[in-house]
Amino acid sequence: MAAHRKPRQRSLNGNTARTAATIALAGAATATGFDGIGYAEPQLTSAQVEAKVHKLYEEAEVATEKYNGSKEKADRAERRLGTLRDEAARKEERLNSAREALGSMAAAQYRSGGLDPSLQLALSEDPDGYLDGAAFAERAGSRQASNVARVREQLREIEQLRGAAHVELTSLKARQAELNHHKKTVTGKLGEARRLLSRLSTEERARLTAEGASGDGGWGGEHASRSSAGAREGLGAPGTTGATGASGASGTSRASGVAEAPNSRAAAAVSYAYQKLGSPYVWGATGPDAFDCSGLIQAAYRSAGISVPRTTYAQINAGRRVSQSELLPGDLVFFYSGISHVGIYVGRGQMIHAPNPSAPVRVAPLDEMPFAGATRVV
Repeated sequence: MAAHRKPRQRSLNGNTARTAATIALAGAATATGFDGIGYAEPQLTSAQVEAKVHKLYEEAEVATEKYNGSKEKADRAERRLGTLRDEAARKEERLNSAREALGSMAAAQYRSGGLDPSLQLALSEDPDGYLDGAAFAERAGSRQASNVARVREQLREIEQLRGAAHVELTSLKARQAELNHHKKTVTGKLGEARRLLSRLSTEERARLTAEGASGDGGWGGEHASRSSAGAREGLGAPGTTGATGASGASGTSRASGVAEAPNSRAAAAVSYAYQKLGSPYVWGATGPDAFDCSGLIQAAYRSAGISVPRTTYAQINAGRRVSQSELLPGDLVFFYSGISHVGIYVGRGQMIHAPNPSAPVRVAPLDEMPFAGATRVV
């Protein structure tokens, strides 16, 4: 038999020692990486931070519009569920009344003894009166049968309503799960954007804010409302020379070189948007003091007596499509391939929109973002 020899232990010297040291260091590096200690994130330039934040805001806005759509569906499902439950309750009240009437009739029949009709006729001291009473009893029996049939029909209707309510409840729960998912996505994207912005110096953040206020790069901040006010004068906005307000019949004067709004309602929507310059961006908000992009559009046209859908995906189909060269004040302008952002056109290649949490409602050029289409609501 072959001898089982204990392997000879080799000393840790030369290449072996170096290999062991390398493995140990690699293990230590891996451990610190898993623990989140000792791992340095790459230092990003301010331009890289700006690009990343802009991308995060774009992704957050996509999730915001999905959230808005899910909320709209959840609200509808909740209203339908309430209507079905109310209708079922009313039918149950009528059913209970019908059941009580049937119970009274059944008790009366029981008390009468239920004798055979021929025997009751033979024993009656007033045959003519009995026959009259028998005819009444027959009619009463027919009414009772009709009441029973009505009760059965009411039971079927109530069961159908309960089934429909169950379907709506299931739909509502699904919409609520979607809401939570989209909300988590939005807050995660915005939180990451805030984290990235916090890595910039005060001077860098101020520079990016100033660029946004001037319409460069989609940023905004404390100067946005002042720059928007200046743009308002240049565009002949409502309340300035060459334009009418919400009650006017047109948008801006032809004499000013700016195209008119197609009608008073479009002009009123533009007027509302100008009044909201400087309002903060809050995702999911529809005013009157804060807005997301589609929320601003919905509020502007609601002020003009026009109902438009809640989300950008639906708003682009809420009117007649127009080309960029045909734009008039009041038209809705959409951006990105996913139709995830919207503004309201105000003339001279400018729009008013709610950009993102870093920028309030402001005037901006259309070429600030990739143009995707336009719609004339009225």
